[in-house]
Amino acid sequence: MSEDRWLDNRRIASSVTLTDVAREAGVGESTVSRVLRNHGSFSEKTRERVQSAVDRLGYVPNKIAGALASTGSNLVAIIIPSLANIVFPDVLRGAQNALMTAGFQSVIGITDYDQNQEETLIESMFAWRPAGLLIAGLEHSERAVTMMRASGVRIAELLDTDGTGIDHVVGFSSREAGRVSARYLLARGYRRIGYVGHDLNRDRRAAKRLAGFLEILAEAGIKLYDREIIDAASSIEKGRAGLERLLSRCPKLDAVYFSNDDMAMGGYFLCLGRGIAIPDRLALFGYNGLDVGQCAPQPLTTIRTPRVLIGECGAKLVCSDGPSQLIDVGFELMQGATA
Repeated sequence: MSEDRWLDNRRIASSVTLTDVAREAGVGESTVSRVLRNHGSFSEKTRERVQSAVDRLGYVPNKIAGALASTGSNLVAIIIPSLANIVFPDVLRGAQNALMTAGFQSVIGITDYDQNQEETLIESMFAWRPAGLLIAGLEHSERAVTMMRASGVRIAELLDTDGTGIDHVVGFSSREAGRVSARYLLARGYRRIGYVGHDLNRDRRAAKRLAGFLEILAEAGIKLYDREIIDAASSIEKGRAGLERLLSRCPKLDAVYFSNDDMAMGGYFLCLGRGIAIPDRLALFGYNGLDVGQCAPQPLTTIRTPRVLIGECGAKLVCSDGPSQLIDVGFELMQGATA
């Protein structure tokens, strides 16, 4: 990705102020203050004008006392989708190590893969004027992007490079991870390949991996044999149930690509329970390189992602004052013993 592209998407140098909102709305600062505090007299028309200006500019009221606001905050906000998957605690661990070393404290919010909840968290955290924001992924609502661009806060978007960033981006290509996975299975002669995954509408990075996987299959003239998408968060239990349903429809599958290692380990346990030989009868391929998969009697074939490093790099960037950067940390194919 060219340097110019990332320079074009650098953060706004200073945050939007109450003065900016007043100018945009065509009213006085005291009127804006009354509207935002919902205190004092103002007309409904004035309220609508002020709120419209707030939305357009991405303004978030400052709740920090003047002294703290002038000297700067030592807080760094971190917004992630989940704590149920070890992936995100690993990111937090890397970020926390770097933040503590630099003298910063973290404030953590969980979105449950919900963009509305992400919006709410961004607004709440920006109201306290953090020094920086670490946030998972590149896909956000329009209002969330507006608030981040207008905040004057250093932003680091983590875990994905397939898209345009707001400021710093640290991660790797989810699509390429899917492509590498497909090439691996095809190179070993698998052709009747199925997919078991979790909610792709919420987890956009999983959707990108599947898109990359299907792209390589199509180039080889092969269609995905069948898929089983669980409308829920990923888990070992959901992976087991998903593979069970998939095999009931397609008993002749010779390989299954899973949305992540949690799901793949559920499939692994199903095969153990049913006496399905791995990989001779059915090959299994995961994603993330979790310890649980590598400690199995047959280590899981998967993609290992450098999650702690991503958190560490993102934290260091938002604590610095350098130019916007795109850092691709890459990933590692782990051959394991299941495919």
